[in-house]
Amino acid sequence: MSSTPPEAPKHCRLCPRLAAYRDANAAAHPLWFNGAAPSFGDVNARLLVVGLAPGRTGANRTGRPFTGDYAGELLYDTLKAKGFAQGQYQGDPNDGFTLVGAMVTNAVRCAPPENKPTPGEIAACRPFLTARIAALAKLKVILALGAIAHESVLRAHAMKPSEAKFGHGQEVKLFNSGVTLISSYHCSRYNTQTRRLTAEMFEAVVARAKQIAARA
Repeated sequence: MSSTPPEAPKHCRLCPRLAAYRDANAAAHPLWFNGAAPSFGDVNARLLVVGLAPGRTGANRTGRPFTGDYAGELLYDTLKAKGFAQGQYQGDPNDGFTLVGAMVTNAVRCAPPENKPTPGEIAACRPFLTARIAALAKLKVILALGAIAHESVLRAHAMKPSEAKFGHGQEVKLFNSGVTLISSYHCSRYNTQTRRLTAEMFEAVVARAKQIAARA
């Protein structure tokens, strides 16, 4: 059994480029979180949402995944609409917003320059994702936001990307876990502005995740 914890240390130095970027942000904005953003949500989660990485002015600033940027507005409003959250999301980690039966994390825990982690950085951070998944005893479904999150979840289950290609709304049973992976286009502002992903499309995949999470 791996001894890797489910959360990276705040000042993780596994990836020199990401650590240097974090240091630069900390020098410019010392009051920001500027660290590896921990997972957020219910330890009894039946649904785990996996994003790509913290945004520079999102989770890197606030310390909570998908908090402080547009993607969080769509994600958390939809989770609340489907019964996975309580309170009012206000883009502030002190807003009192909580998740119920769900947790949100990222494939890469530190903000990357231009929101683009390298393959090596994704691989270096994967043990934390694997441990996070393993720690959720009641987990039934993983919702991966984007192709990188999709691939990282597959690899965390010793599966090759060729075994389940990414596509919006695609589902696959993950090896030896009883967990279903559902994939979605990332709920980024770019994807919604170009209408690659609409609010209705995203609501549909979260509704499907809820259906699977509710199974005995």
